Amino acid sequence: MRDRGVVEGARRKRTVMATSLMLTVMASAVPGRAEEKVSLEKLRQSFDRFTAPPAEFAGQYGKYRSPLRFSDDTMVTTGDDWARRRREILEKWHRRLGAWPELPARPNVKRLESVERDGYTEHHLHIEVLPDGTLSDAYLLVPNGKGPFPAVFVPFYEPHSSIGRDAKARNSYDYGLQLVRRGFVTLSIGTPGGAEKPKADTRELLIRAGVELHRQPLTLLAYAAAVCHTLLAQMPEVDPARIGIIGLSYGGKWSIFAACLYDKFACAVWSDPGIVFDESNGSVNYWEPWYLGYAPDVLRKPGIPSAENPRTGLYKDLIDAGDDLVDLHALMAPRPVLVGGGTADPPRNWQALNHLMAVNRLLGYEGRVVMTTRAPHLPTPEALLQELDFLEYWLKRRD
Repeated sequence: MRDRGVVEGARRKRTVMATSLMLTVMASAVPGRAEEKVSLEKLRQSFDRFTAPPAEFAGQYGKYRSPLRFSDDTMVTTGDDWARRRREILEKWHRRLGAWPELPARPNVKRLESVERDGYTEHHLHIEVLPDGTLSDAYLLVPNGKGPFPAVFVPFYEPHSSIGRDAKARNSYDYGLQLVRRGFVTLSIGTPGGAEKPKADTRELLIRAGVELHRQPLTLLAYAAAVCHTLLAQMPEVDPARIGIIGLSYGGKWSIFAACLYDKFACAVWSDPGIVFDESNGSVNYWEPWYLGYAPDVLRKPGIPSAENPRTGLYKDLIDAGDDLVDLHALMAPRPVLVGGGTADPPRNWQALNHLMAVNRLLGYEGRVVMTTRAPHLPTPEALLQELDFLEYWLKRRD
Protein backbone atom coordinates (compact mmCIF):
# COMPACT_ATOMS: atom_id res chain seq x y z
CA MET A 1 0.00 0.00 0.00
CA ARG A 2 1.40 3.40 -1.01
CA ASP A 3 1.97 6.00 1.68
CA ARG A 4 -0.96 8.48 1.81
CA GLY A 5 1.43 11.44 1.69
CA VAL A 6 3.02 10.12 -1.49
CA VAL A 7 -0.44 9.62 -3.08
CA GLU A 8 -1.56 13.10 -2.05
CA GLY A 9 1.71 14.56 -3.37
CA ALA A 10 1.24 12.82 -6.72
CA ARG A 11 -2.37 14.04 -6.94
CA ARG A 12 -1.36 17.62 -6.21
CA LYS A 13 1.40 17.38 -8.80
CA ARG A 14 -1.08 16.17 -11.45
CA THR A 15 -3.46 18.99 -10.51
CA VAL A 16 -0.70 21.59 -10.78
CA MET A 17 0.41 20.14 -14.13
CA ALA A 18 -3.17 20.19 -15.44
CA THR A 19 -3.71 23.74 -14.26
CA SER A 20 -0.41 24.78 -15.82
CA LEU A 21 -1.38 23.10 -19.08
CA MET A 22 -4.78 24.81 -19.05
CA LEU A 23 -3.18 28.24 -18.49
CA THR A 24 -0.69 27.54 -21.27
CA VAL A 25 -3.51 26.68 -23.67
CA MET A 26 -5.43 29.79 -22.65
CA ALA A 27 -2.37 31.99 -23.11
CA SER A 28 -1.65 30.51 -26.52
CA ALA A 29 -5.25 31.08 -27.56
CA VAL A 30 -4.93 34.81 -26.71
CA PRO A 31 -1.21 35.58 -27.08
CA GLY A 32 0.11 38.02 -24.53
CA ARG A 33 -3.32 39.26 -23.36
CA ALA A 34 -2.97 38.04 -19.75
CA GLU A 35 0.52 39.52 -19.46
CA GLU A 36 -0.65 42.69 -21.17
CA LYS A 37 -3.55 43.10 -18.73
CA VAL A 38 -1.26 42.64 -15.71
CA SER A 39 1.21 45.13 -17.18
CA LEU A 40 -1.49 47.73 -17.81
CA GLU A 41 -2.89 47.30 -14.30
CA LYS A 42 0.59 47.90 -12.88
CA LEU A 43 0.93 51.06 -14.97
CA ARG A 44 -2.44 52.26 -13.73
CA GLN A 45 -1.34 51.86 -10.12
CA SER A 46 1.32 54.50 -10.70
CA PHE A 47 -1.24 57.30 -11.09
CA ASP A 48 -4.60 55.82 -10.04
CA ARG A 49 -4.68 57.49 -6.62
CA PHE A 50 -4.58 60.87 -8.38
CA THR A 51 -7.86 60.42 -10.28
CA ALA A 52 -9.84 62.23 -7.56
CA PRO A 53 -9.19 65.56 -5.85
CA PRO A 54 -8.13 65.89 -2.21
CA ALA A 55 -11.10 66.00 0.18
CA GLU A 56 -10.91 69.78 0.54
CA PHE A 57 -11.48 70.26 -3.20
CA ALA A 58 -13.93 67.43 -3.84
CA GLY A 59 -17.09 68.86 -5.39
CA GLN A 60 -15.61 72.37 -5.41
CA TYR A 61 -15.95 74.25 -8.71
CA GLY A 62 -14.42 77.56 -7.75
CA LYS A 63 -15.30 80.79 -9.52
CA TYR A 64 -15.40 79.17 -12.95
CA ARG A 65 -18.47 79.11 -15.18
CA SER A 66 -19.59 75.58 -15.96
CA PRO A 67 -18.80 74.41 -19.49
CA LEU A 68 -22.10 72.51 -19.28
CA ARG A 69 -23.93 75.84 -19.53
CA PHE A 70 -24.75 77.06 -23.04
CA SER A 71 -24.09 80.70 -23.93
CA ASP A 72 -27.85 81.33 -23.46
CA ASP A 73 -27.58 79.92 -19.91
CA THR A 74 -29.53 76.72 -20.59
CA MET A 75 -27.89 73.57 -19.23
CA VAL A 76 -26.46 70.53 -20.99
CA THR A 77 -28.32 67.43 -19.81
CA THR A 78 -27.68 64.81 -22.53
CA GLY A 79 -24.90 63.58 -24.77
CA ASP A 80 -26.57 65.22 -27.77
CA ASP A 81 -26.69 68.49 -25.86
CA TRP A 82 -22.98 68.16 -25.15
CA ALA A 83 -22.18 67.63 -28.85
CA ARG A 84 -23.88 70.96 -29.60
CA ARG A 85 -22.26 72.70 -26.64
CA ARG A 86 -18.85 71.35 -27.66
CA ARG A 87 -19.24 72.86 -31.15
CA GLU A 88 -20.22 76.15 -29.54
CA ILE A 89 -17.09 76.18 -27.34
CA LEU A 90 -14.76 75.20 -30.18
CA GLU A 91 -16.15 77.83 -32.54
CA LYS A 92 -15.88 80.47 -29.82
CA TRP A 93 -12.21 79.69 -29.17
CA HIS A 94 -11.34 79.75 -32.86
CA ARG A 95 -13.04 83.16 -33.15
CA ARG A 96 -11.10 84.41 -30.16
CA LEU A 97 -7.72 83.08 -31.20
CA GLY A 98 -7.96 83.42 -34.96
CA ALA A 99 -9.31 80.78 -37.32
CA TRP A 100 -6.97 78.08 -38.57
CA PRO A 101 -5.93 77.84 -42.21
CA GLU A 102 -6.57 74.47 -43.83
CA LEU A 103 -4.18 71.78 -42.66
CA PRO A 104 -1.82 70.42 -45.32
CA ALA A 105 -2.85 67.10 -46.84
CA ARG A 106 0.76 65.96 -46.59
CA PRO A 107 3.15 68.06 -44.48
CA ASN A 108 6.42 69.19 -46.03
CA VAL A 109 9.41 67.58 -44.35
CA LYS A 110 13.14 67.80 -45.03
CA ARG A 111 15.16 64.87 -43.67
CA LEU A 112 18.63 66.08 -42.65
CA GLU A 113 20.20 63.00 -41.10
CA SER A 114 19.35 59.51 -39.84
CA VAL A 115 21.40 57.77 -37.16
CA GLU A 116 21.04 54.27 -35.70
CA ARG A 117 20.94 54.41 -31.90
CA ASP A 118 20.64 51.69 -29.27
CA GLY A 119 17.21 50.21 -29.98
CA TYR A 120 15.88 52.95 -32.24
CA THR A 121 16.61 55.18 -35.23
CA GLU A 122 16.94 58.94 -34.83
CA HIS A 123 15.88 61.14 -37.75
CA HIS A 124 16.75 64.86 -37.73
CA LEU A 125 14.04 66.80 -39.58
CA HIS A 126 12.89 70.26 -40.53
CA ILE A 127 9.08 70.38 -40.67
CA GLU A 128 7.00 73.13 -42.28
CA VAL A 129 4.56 73.79 -39.44
CA LEU A 130 2.91 77.13 -40.29
CA PRO A 131 1.09 78.21 -43.45
CA ASP A 132 3.72 80.84 -44.32
CA GLY A 133 6.41 78.14 -44.67
CA THR A 134 7.87 78.53 -41.17
CA LEU A 135 10.00 75.54 -40.13
CA SER A 136 10.49 73.78 -36.81
CA ASP A 137 13.61 71.82 -35.91
CA ALA A 138 12.59 68.28 -34.98
CA TYR A 139 13.78 64.80 -34.08
CA LEU A 140 11.78 61.71 -34.96
CA LEU A 141 12.68 58.60 -32.93
CA VAL A 142 11.44 55.24 -34.24
CA PRO A 143 11.92 52.06 -32.17
CA ASN A 144 13.36 48.94 -33.76
CA GLY A 145 10.87 46.21 -34.52
CA LYS A 146 7.62 45.82 -36.33
CA GLY A 147 4.92 48.46 -35.95
CA PRO A 148 2.56 50.07 -36.04
CA PHE A 149 3.54 51.67 -32.73
CA PRO A 150 1.75 54.21 -30.58
CA ALA A 151 3.28 57.67 -30.89
CA VAL A 152 3.72 60.81 -28.79
CA PHE A 153 4.28 64.38 -29.93
CA VAL A 154 6.60 66.42 -27.65
CA PRO A 155 6.75 70.23 -28.11
CA PHE A 156 9.27 72.43 -26.28
CA TYR A 157 11.54 75.42 -26.80
CA GLU A 158 13.91 73.16 -28.76
CA PRO A 159 13.90 69.42 -29.48
CA HIS A 160 17.28 68.51 -27.99
CA SER A 161 16.13 68.36 -24.36
CA SER A 162 13.44 65.83 -25.22
CA ILE A 163 15.86 63.43 -26.90
CA GLY A 164 18.40 63.48 -24.07
CA ARG A 165 20.95 65.96 -25.45
CA ASP A 166 20.57 68.37 -22.52
CA ALA A 167 22.11 67.24 -19.23
CA LYS A 168 19.55 69.29 -17.23
CA ALA A 169 16.67 67.49 -18.92
CA ARG A 170 18.07 64.00 -18.55
CA ASN A 171 15.89 61.82 -16.33
CA SER A 172 13.56 64.78 -15.77
CA TYR A 173 11.84 65.78 -19.02
CA ASP A 174 13.65 63.91 -21.81
CA TYR A 175 10.25 62.60 -22.85
CA GLY A 176 11.11 61.63 -26.42
CA LEU A 177 14.01 59.45 -25.35
CA GLN A 178 12.19 57.86 -22.41
CA LEU A 179 9.17 57.01 -24.55
CA VAL A 180 11.04 55.53 -27.53
CA ARG A 181 12.66 53.17 -25.03
CA ARG A 182 9.12 52.10 -24.07
CA GLY A 183 8.22 51.31 -27.66
CA PHE A 184 6.75 54.60 -28.85
CA VAL A 185 7.49 56.59 -31.96
CA THR A 186 8.24 60.12 -30.69
CA LEU A 187 8.36 63.43 -32.52
CA SER A 188 10.05 66.22 -30.56
CA ILE A 189 10.00 69.73 -32.02
CA GLY A 190 11.03 73.26 -31.11
CA THR A 191 9.34 76.62 -31.56
CA PRO A 192 8.23 77.44 -35.11
CA GLY A 193 10.96 79.49 -36.76
CA GLY A 194 13.70 77.89 -34.70
CA ALA A 195 14.98 75.89 -37.68
CA GLU A 196 15.75 79.07 -39.62
CA LYS A 197 16.90 81.04 -36.56
CA PRO A 198 18.24 78.53 -34.03
CA LYS A 199 19.62 81.23 -31.73
CA ALA A 200 16.50 83.38 -31.74
CA ASP A 201 14.56 83.93 -28.53
CA THR A 202 11.34 81.90 -28.39
CA ARG A 203 9.39 84.98 -27.33
CA GLU A 204 10.56 86.92 -30.36
CA LEU A 205 9.65 84.05 -32.69
CA LEU A 206 6.14 83.78 -31.27
CA ILE A 207 5.49 87.52 -31.32
CA ARG A 208 6.67 87.66 -34.93
CA ALA A 209 4.36 84.78 -35.82
CA GLY A 210 1.44 86.63 -34.22
CA VAL A 211 2.23 89.86 -36.04
CA GLU A 212 2.74 88.22 -39.43
CA LEU A 213 -0.15 85.74 -39.25
CA HIS A 214 -2.59 87.94 -37.26
CA ARG A 215 -3.46 85.29 -34.68
CA GLN A 216 -2.73 84.65 -31.02
CA PRO A 217 0.58 82.72 -30.82
CA LEU A 218 -0.90 79.85 -28.81
CA THR A 219 -3.30 78.95 -31.62
CA LEU A 220 -0.40 78.95 -34.07
CA LEU A 221 1.39 76.49 -31.80
CA ALA A 222 -1.75 74.34 -31.71
CA TYR A 223 -1.93 74.45 -35.51
CA ALA A 224 1.74 73.37 -35.71
CA ALA A 225 0.91 70.43 -33.41
CA ALA A 226 -1.98 69.41 -35.70
CA VAL A 227 0.41 69.45 -38.67
CA CYS A 228 2.78 67.17 -36.75
CA HIS A 229 -0.08 64.85 -35.79
CA THR A 230 -0.91 64.60 -39.51
CA LEU A 231 2.72 63.71 -40.25
CA LEU A 232 2.78 61.00 -37.58
CA ALA A 233 -0.59 59.57 -38.59
CA GLN A 234 0.63 59.09 -42.17
CA MET A 235 3.67 57.05 -41.13
CA PRO A 236 3.30 53.28 -41.66
CA GLU A 237 5.18 52.78 -38.37
CA VAL A 238 2.46 54.61 -36.39
CA ASP A 239 -1.05 53.63 -35.34
CA PRO A 240 -2.98 56.85 -36.14
CA ALA A 241 -5.58 56.15 -33.45
CA ARG A 242 -2.93 56.08 -30.70
CA ILE A 243 -1.10 59.39 -30.85
CA GLY A 244 -0.71 61.37 -27.63
CA ILE A 245 0.93 64.64 -26.63
CA ILE A 246 3.06 65.69 -23.65
CA GLY A 247 4.64 69.00 -22.75
CA LEU A 248 6.31 70.72 -19.79
CA SER A 249 5.82 74.36 -18.81
CA TYR A 250 5.81 76.29 -22.12
CA GLY A 251 5.42 72.92 -23.83
CA GLY A 252 2.54 72.25 -21.43
CA LYS A 253 0.69 75.39 -22.52
CA TRP A 254 1.34 74.35 -26.12
CA SER A 255 -0.05 70.90 -25.30
CA ILE A 256 -3.22 72.29 -23.69
CA PHE A 257 -4.19 74.31 -26.73
CA ALA A 258 -3.12 71.59 -29.18
CA ALA A 259 -5.00 68.74 -27.49
CA CYS A 260 -8.13 70.79 -26.85
CA LEU A 261 -8.37 72.38 -30.29
CA TYR A 262 -7.43 69.22 -32.20
CA ASP A 263 -9.36 66.20 -30.99
CA LYS A 264 -7.31 63.62 -32.90
CA PHE A 265 -4.79 63.55 -30.03
CA ALA A 266 -5.88 60.45 -28.11
CA CYS A 267 -4.67 61.66 -24.70
CA ALA A 268 -2.53 64.39 -23.18
CA VAL A 269 -0.10 65.20 -20.38
CA TRP A 270 0.14 68.85 -19.32
CA SER A 271 3.13 69.09 -17.00
CA ASP A 272 2.88 72.18 -14.75
CA PRO A 273 1.86 74.71 -17.42
CA GLY A 274 -0.62 76.66 -15.32
CA ILE A 275 -4.00 75.36 -16.44
CA VAL A 276 -5.89 78.50 -15.35
CA PHE A 277 -5.10 82.20 -15.09
CA ASP A 278 -3.24 83.28 -11.94
CA GLU A 279 -1.73 86.76 -11.71
CA SER A 280 -0.19 85.94 -8.33
CA ASN A 281 2.25 83.61 -10.09
CA GLY A 282 4.61 85.13 -12.64
CA SER A 283 5.18 81.80 -14.41
CA VAL A 284 1.47 81.44 -15.28
CA ASN A 285 2.02 84.17 -17.83
CA TYR A 286 -0.79 83.90 -20.36
CA TRP A 287 -0.90 87.71 -20.36
CA GLU A 288 2.36 87.94 -22.33
CA PRO A 289 2.18 88.81 -26.06
CA TRP A 290 3.81 85.50 -26.97
CA TYR A 291 0.81 83.61 -25.47
CA LEU A 292 -2.61 85.35 -25.32
CA GLY A 293 -1.65 89.00 -24.87
CA TYR A 294 -0.83 89.73 -28.50
CA ALA A 295 -2.45 92.98 -29.71
CA PRO A 296 -1.73 94.46 -33.15
CA ASP A 297 -1.61 98.06 -31.85
CA VAL A 298 0.48 97.70 -28.68
CA LEU A 299 3.32 95.56 -27.34
CA ARG A 300 3.26 95.43 -23.55
CA LYS A 301 6.36 95.03 -21.43
CA PRO A 302 6.94 91.57 -19.92
CA GLY A 303 5.71 91.03 -16.39
CA ILE A 304 2.60 90.60 -14.27
CA PRO A 305 -0.14 93.06 -15.31
CA SER A 306 -0.35 96.27 -13.33
CA ALA A 307 -1.75 99.79 -13.67
CA GLU A 308 1.51 100.84 -15.30
CA ASN A 309 1.69 97.72 -17.50
CA PRO A 310 -1.94 96.76 -18.19
CA ARG A 311 -3.37 93.66 -19.81
CA THR A 312 -3.59 93.52 -23.58
CA GLY A 313 -5.04 91.43 -26.40
CA LEU A 314 -7.26 88.41 -25.93
CA TYR A 315 -6.05 87.94 -22.36
CA LYS A 316 -7.52 91.34 -21.41
CA ASP A 317 -10.81 90.47 -23.13
CA LEU A 318 -11.04 87.14 -21.26
CA ILE A 319 -10.33 88.70 -17.86
CA ASP A 320 -12.78 91.55 -18.50
CA ALA A 321 -15.47 88.99 -19.37
CA GLY A 322 -14.71 86.86 -16.30
CA ASP A 323 -13.62 83.95 -18.50
CA ASP A 324 -10.80 81.46 -18.06
CA LEU A 325 -9.60 78.22 -19.70
CA VAL A 326 -12.12 75.83 -18.13
CA ASP A 327 -14.38 75.60 -21.19
CA LEU A 328 -11.26 74.99 -23.30
CA HIS A 329 -10.32 72.06 -21.02
CA ALA A 330 -13.81 70.64 -21.57
CA LEU A 331 -12.98 70.05 -25.23
CA MET A 332 -10.76 67.16 -24.02
CA ALA A 333 -13.76 65.12 -22.84
CA PRO A 334 -13.81 62.15 -22.75
CA ARG A 335 -10.15 61.79 -23.78
CA PRO A 336 -7.80 61.14 -20.83
CA VAL A 337 -5.60 63.94 -19.51
CA LEU A 338 -2.99 64.15 -16.75
CA VAL A 339 -1.97 67.45 -15.21
CA GLY A 340 1.46 67.25 -13.59
CA GLY A 341 0.96 69.73 -10.77
CA GLY A 342 3.96 71.68 -9.47
CA THR A 343 4.59 75.35 -8.73
CA ALA A 344 2.23 76.54 -11.48
CA ASP A 345 -0.55 74.03 -10.77
CA PRO A 346 -1.11 73.59 -7.03
CA PRO A 347 -3.84 71.25 -5.71
CA ARG A 348 -6.45 74.04 -5.69
CA ASN A 349 -6.51 73.82 -9.50
CA TRP A 350 -8.59 70.68 -9.02
CA GLN A 351 -11.49 73.15 -8.83
CA ALA A 352 -11.04 73.78 -12.55
CA LEU A 353 -10.57 70.10 -13.37
CA ASN A 354 -13.75 69.19 -11.50
CA HIS A 355 -15.62 70.83 -14.39
CA LEU A 356 -13.92 68.51 -16.89
CA MET A 357 -14.76 65.56 -14.65
CA ALA A 358 -18.40 66.68 -14.66
CA VAL A 359 -18.46 66.62 -18.46
CA ASN A 360 -16.90 63.15 -18.48
CA ARG A 361 -19.45 61.98 -15.93
CA LEU A 362 -22.31 63.19 -18.10
CA LEU A 363 -20.82 61.17 -20.97
CA GLY A 364 -20.46 58.06 -18.79
CA TYR A 365 -16.72 58.14 -18.09
CA GLU A 366 -14.76 58.15 -14.82
CA GLY A 367 -11.07 58.08 -13.96
CA ARG A 368 -9.92 59.99 -17.05
CA VAL A 369 -8.79 63.17 -15.31
CA VAL A 370 -5.58 62.92 -13.28
CA MET A 371 -3.67 65.55 -11.35
CA THR A 372 -0.42 64.55 -9.69
CA THR A 373 1.44 66.72 -7.20
CA ARG A 374 5.08 67.64 -6.74
CA ALA A 375 6.92 70.50 -5.02
CA PRO A 376 9.20 71.78 -7.81
CA HIS A 377 8.35 72.96 -11.31
CA LEU A 378 10.41 70.28 -13.05
CA PRO A 379 9.19 66.69 -12.75
CA THR A 380 10.65 64.66 -9.92
CA PRO A 381 11.60 61.04 -10.75
CA GLU A 382 8.24 59.89 -9.35
CA ALA A 383 6.31 62.53 -11.30
CA LEU A 384 8.12 61.64 -14.52
CA LEU A 385 7.27 57.98 -14.02
CA GLN A 386 3.59 58.84 -13.47
CA GLU A 387 3.47 60.91 -16.66
CA LEU A 388 5.12 58.21 -18.76
CA ASP A 389 3.02 55.42 -17.21
CA PHE A 390 -0.14 57.41 -17.93
CA LEU A 391 0.73 57.71 -21.62
CA GLU A 392 1.70 54.06 -21.87
CA TYR A 393 -1.47 52.92 -20.12
CA TRP A 394 -3.84 54.89 -22.33
CA LEU A 395 -1.97 54.49 -25.63
CA LYS A 396 -1.32 50.76 -25.34
CA ARG A 397 -4.83 49.75 -24.27
CA ARG A 398 -6.69 47.74 -26.89
CA ASP A 399 -10.26 48.17 -25.63
